[in-house]
Amino acid sequence: MTDWPAPRIFDGHNDTLLRIMSGKITAQDVAAGLPDGHIDLPRAKQGGFGGGFFAMFVPSPADKAVRYEVMENPPYDLPLPPPIPQAEAWDFVTREFAELEALEAAGAVTLCRTAAEIEAALQGERMAAVAHIEGAEAISEGCEELEQLHARGLRSLGPVWSRPTVFGEGVPFRFPSTGDIGPGLTEAGKRLVAECNRLKIMLDLSHLNEKGVDDIAALTDAPLVATHSNAHAVTPHSRNLTDRQLAQIAETGGMVGINFASAFLRTDGKMLADFSLDLMMRHLDHLVKFLGEDGVGFGSDFDGALVPQEITDCAGLPNLRAALRKHGVDDALMHKLAHGNWLRVLRATWGE
Repeated sequence: MTDWPAPRIFDGHNDTLLRIMSGKITAQDVAAGLPDGHIDLPRAKQGGFGGGFFAMFVPSPADKAVRYEVMENPPYDLPLPPPIPQAEAWDFVTREFAELEALEAAGAVTLCRTAAEIEAALQGERMAAVAHIEGAEAISEGCEELEQLHARGLRSLGPVWSRPTVFGEGVPFRFPSTGDIGPGLTEAGKRLVAECNRLKIMLDLSHLNEKGVDDIAALTDAPLVATHSNAHAVTPHSRNLTDRQLAQIAETGGMVGINFASAFLRTDGKMLADFSLDLMMRHLDHLVKFLGEDGVGFGSDFDGALVPQEITDCAGLPNLRAALRKHGVDDALMHKLAHGNWLRVLRATWGE
């Protein structure tokens, strides 16, 4: 066992691979240490960040991208970028997967395909990494690519990242708003659910609109999971989950990873980092009320969002643990929130 702060936090979502794909950093940089961003191995050791779901995401062209600075001044409703062509997305995701494998070769992560492998990695010197696709643009309507990606190590998939895909529709970055926007899954989307169930690839509800969530709830044989979402009752943002959705997730023994993105935590919906972690505790309390102590974890959105200044990056996670202790979280619940609940849900989903 290493001397990293404990319990180590296994996390539902990060965008570190997208940073690497930008060309500004390399896998070797993540292993050696970086002067900025949210995640590298030295800071993970410092903060007790045990790893998590490493998202493969295809960015929109720069002139079509969402401008997050608009979210500093609610109300807002950011137009969604157009869909990404499948061939273009496939090329990007396969190169992004290669960067995840490069992270493993550099000694920064251990690519995990089972809950047991995550548990073992949390005792070691590297971050545990689960391969996740955020937005299934790289998958064609027949879902033929899933077999190949699963064999390579894919274990989690979100049908959409906000912009539409051939499988369904996401929610815009809109405040105030619910996620009841647009129709449910397409026929291809329903096939995608069936194929993910067959291969035991976890389905992620984050970014999906309300009718799409309903469709997955009706079709899936696995626990419902939102890897990086918060409570709509606390922050009425389109990206957050309503009480009805939380009840749906609870019925399946699923879980929600609390998103650190400032706009999804703050009651005013502002993407500004100057606020107390007491706001995160409000989301925690509301999620536990509906999901129980076994149904909540963390889904930071590190390297993909503006996180609270009291955390700043993965080295700042001791401040989160301190806030949880101050809030009355005991050792048993701390362990569940840190990684125990993720391991439980992944065992139930993956069957191993």
